[in-house]
Amino acid sequence: MSLRFPLSKRVLTGACAAVATAGLLATASTTSANAGTSSPAAKAELPEHALVGYLHSSFANGSGYTRMADVPDSWDIIDLAFGEPTSTTSGDIRFSLCPQSECPNVESEDEFKAAIKAKQDAGKKVLISIGGQNGQVQLTTTAARDKFVESVGAIIDKYGLDGLDIDFEGHSLSLDDGDTDFKNPKTPAIVNLISAVKSLKAKYGSGFTLTMAPETFFVQLGYQYYGSGPFGGQDPRAGAYLPVIHALRDDLTLLHVQDYNSGPIKGLDDQFHNMGSADFHIAMTDMLLSGFPVAGDTKNVFPALDPSQVAIGLPASPNAGNGHTQPSEVTKVLNCLTKKSDCGGYEPHGSWPALRGLMAWSINWDNFNGGEFAKNFDAYYGG
Repeated sequence: MSLRFPLSKRVLTGACAAVATAGLLATASTTSANAGTSSPAAKAELPEHALVGYLHSSFANGSGYTRMADVPDSWDIIDLAFGEPTSTTSGDIRFSLCPQSECPNVESEDEFKAAIKAKQDAGKKVLISIGGQNGQVQLTTTAARDKFVESVGAIIDKYGLDGLDIDFEGHSLSLDDGDTDFKNPKTPAIVNLISAVKSLKAKYGSGFTLTMAPETFFVQLGYQYYGSGPFGGQDPRAGAYLPVIHALRDDLTLLHVQDYNSGPIKGLDDQFHNMGSADFHIAMTDMLLSGFPVAGDTKNVFPALDPSQVAIGLPASPNAGNGHTQPSEVTKVLNCLTKKSDCGGYEPHGSWPALRGLMAWSINWDNFNGGEFAKNFDAYYGG
């Protein structure tokens, strides 16, 4: 997401996935549809239906710079893009406002902090998003883990932020050979990330807002492949977010997978779905809300998330990234997942009125496009 500039779509390769049994999916769907077990702390006092957006605070691109004070009221979670490491394995995360040479209308640090406080006083959450397209983060050592905790905490404290968004992309997360159980990960970069986030949650307490924005490659592709897999030849990054999501699910406020810049992904119907259509978002979200067997192993199921922990990630405009979805199609997605109507070619395994909402890359691109994305969300949920 995290695209500073749109990327060409990722092409996935591989053989067929194992088919989950009807009984397994029925059980997972029932659990998801009736889920209410996530801790109150994980919900972090969000509105019943929330709109999440990324704000290009540290860099410039064709969308233009949007000052924090000018972020429209529609946005409930504002993710500052991006905190980036001093080097891939240092764990030392830095964040600074866009240089005035690139963003002539950038506000001062004091104005930025005051605007954050004003947004929070209005009930909004403001988070630091770590990673992005350029910010590769690999916490391969305990020293890097500890530096991550220290440096992210320093950013949160400096700007008075509400929490953290993990937007690790590219090669940040990858499974070592032999690391085959998402419930018991062994890869140091993954184990250390989980530990670091738990430390930050412990430091800031129940009000700490934790969100994640993985790509489909790191989550839903796990239905077919998990890491290199027992048959070899797969990308070791396949499904690599699953152990992180699973280990932190009791602390997780919101997961918004990037349903864009993606190749075709196989859904629970064992058909491939292509980005940009209502069916793609419905199928990808159904996997999160119904649960799915990892790498086709029906004895190793990624459990369903609570619908209040799930939002759907989309590009805010055709300029923002591959896979833009027209507002009318977004409405079909919400109707299908929350009302079991307007479902088209994919029938989900449940209905989830408590689905939290939508995420967009980005607030800047939506402003550039006349606010179409936010306006459609507000119209659907009554403002």
